[in-house]
Amino acid sequence: MSIALKQVFNKDKTFRPKRKFEPGTQRFELHKRAQASLNSGVDLKAAVQLPSGEDQNDWVAVHVVDFFNRINLIYGTICEFCTERTCPVMSGGPKYEYRWQDDLKYKKPTALPAPQYMNLLMDWIEVQINNEDIFPTCVGVPFPKNFLQICKKILCRLFRVFVHVYIHHFDRVIVMGAEAHVNTCYKHFYYFVTEMNLIDRKELEPLKEMTSRMCH
Repeated sequence: MSIALKQVFNKDKTFRPKRKFEPGTQRFELHKRAQASLNSGVDLKAAVQLPSGEDQNDWVAVHVVDFFNRINLIYGTICEFCTERTCPVMSGGPKYEYRWQDDLKYKKPTALPAPQYMNLLMDWIEVQINNEDIFPTCVGVPFPKNFLQICKKILCRLFRVFVHVYIHHFDRVIVMGAEAHVNTCYKHFYYFVTEMNLIDRKELEPLKEMTSRMCH
């Protein structure tokens, strides 16, 4: 890891505090197992598979929170270069524009500058992963019936962060020496959402060519 990259990631330059798992809980143990697999250099395709005997919702919950933390950190490293002037629209190149809708303030899909979209997105995800009714932390408390649908929407929107960073800001990622880190995070994300069938294939189109080269 380059010195510049160490400085960036050591600052823990996220928009907001990380959501952590409580030690001693089932989800904390799953989180540790998932991290150990990644750190040991295990094939990412194998690392994302649901461990035998484990609950699918627990496995998805662990990964959604982890991807939120990681992608939040990735965007945090380039956010000073993503401004209303450089990115007046949240997009992934000329073909893809992402509009914000949250059924609260933005009841209809609304075109926004990328940094505003990102802030709304991270706030929207953070509210959900800290909601005990959606992501319960107490043993024995069930997940809501629509849990996987909620996670699909979160992951679909997190994928858009990758799209924007890769297409509009990857030059900064390279300058900072973070290319390998971002690529590994992307591969991990891609293998997970495709293994667990959590993103519609058409949503993956903007990075299709890159993905075909990177994720065999």
